[in-house]
Amino acid sequence: MARFIVEGGHRLSGSITPSGNKNEALPVLAALLLTAEPVVLSNLPKIRDITMMCELLTSLGVRITELGTHQLRFDAASLSSSTPEFGKASQIRGSFLLAAPLLARLGAANLPAPGGDKIGLRPVSTHLQALRGLGAWIETDGEDNIYRMQSSGFHGADLHLDEASVMATENALMAAVLASGTTTIYNAACEPHVQGLCHFLNTLGANITGIGTNLITVTGVSRLHGGEYTLQPDHIEVGSFIGLAAVTRSELRIRNAAVPHLRMTRMMFERLGVDTCVKGGDLHVSGDQKLTVQADTPGGIPKIDDGPWPAFPADLTSIMTVTATQCRGAVLIFEKMFESRLFWVDKLIAMGGQIILCDPHRAVVSGPAPLHGALVSSPDIRAGMALLIAALGAQGTSEIQNVNQIDRGYERIDERLNAIGARIQRLD
Repeated sequence: MARFIVEGGHRLSGSITPSGNKNEALPVLAALLLTAEPVVLSNLPKIRDITMMCELLTSLGVRITELGTHQLRFDAASLSSSTPEFGKASQIRGSFLLAAPLLARLGAANLPAPGGDKIGLRPVSTHLQALRGLGAWIETDGEDNIYRMQSSGFHGADLHLDEASVMATENALMAAVLASGTTTIYNAACEPHVQGLCHFLNTLGANITGIGTNLITVTGVSRLHGGEYTLQPDHIEVGSFIGLAAVTRSELRIRNAAVPHLRMTRMMFERLGVDTCVKGGDLHVSGDQKLTVQADTPGGIPKIDDGPWPAFPADLTSIMTVTATQCRGAVLIFEKMFESRLFWVDKLIAMGGQIILCDPHRAVVSGPAPLHGALVSSPDIRAGMALLIAALGAQGTSEIQNVNQIDRGYERIDERLNAIGARIQRLD
């Protein structure tokens, strides 16, 4: 396993550009199976989860040609297998997005239980509810955690999802675009990456309306054609860079920052005293900010809590936690969506953070607390990035183990941060 040796206490400066949206890329890669014509995708992030998804597509018969550093051409005309390589499919959560496209193209799909970050139970019951509602037959082998699915053709339906699940909404969308009739999806997720999938499918000839709302209507079409599509900047990576600038007291310019998707993110950073300024399509974070928690009226402890879009993104909870350790005052971090997301804070406490973990969903952070170097291990993508930010803001040297987790979501993060003044050494 790779590890980082991080020399903290250095200020960064300059500009940095976010990669393409990881959580948009995964469903788009799955959705290209719906057409037998070539698809060209640009701004694909070169990260482990995307590489793994491309390997799964290859195992299904998809031909992939590299056109540029972040541009690939896909040809799924020879789609030949309804069963991806189980060893790889079980390592990433995005593999379960193959269910709807495989059912639509081949009438069958055999998938293992999805992998991914261990931040909670993350059941797939809402996926199964949506697919069954559109006409799929699904058998679950509980002993081997295998889902065997069949379909003689999807049909339109009124779906009311029991939770606003992002990936379940995406599977429902992909099943509905080639279904006969019209599908309405109530309580749909509407995150930027869900919107991106809708725009991609419409580029290929789908008929999706209500994009960006929790009521999406899909009028089925007989076929999809090929096309070209460019992925959006990753707004979660932008939020990570805001936290990085705040913790290291650095002045950074985040280029092509997906500003329209940052309203709630910027609002929550303002609650910690972190100001940002929009300059065109870029976001500027100044150095030497006061970093004072804005107390609630009449003086209560404020909270930062996540929720379905357009609420604060759950994937930035870890970043906000480490940022809060450097702010004067106390704040409640309330993680509503995943019951294990906060179980990494013991590592931040070991670095000097003043944190009380109240229960699986809530932590009180007091600051400012001087951080010091330590030996820690990255438990998941976002907590791993938060620990890297903590190490860069700490005094002394830190060793972060299992950085493969960070690599799953952040492209060449050590090289990109070193280019703006960080001191990170990667060791295998």
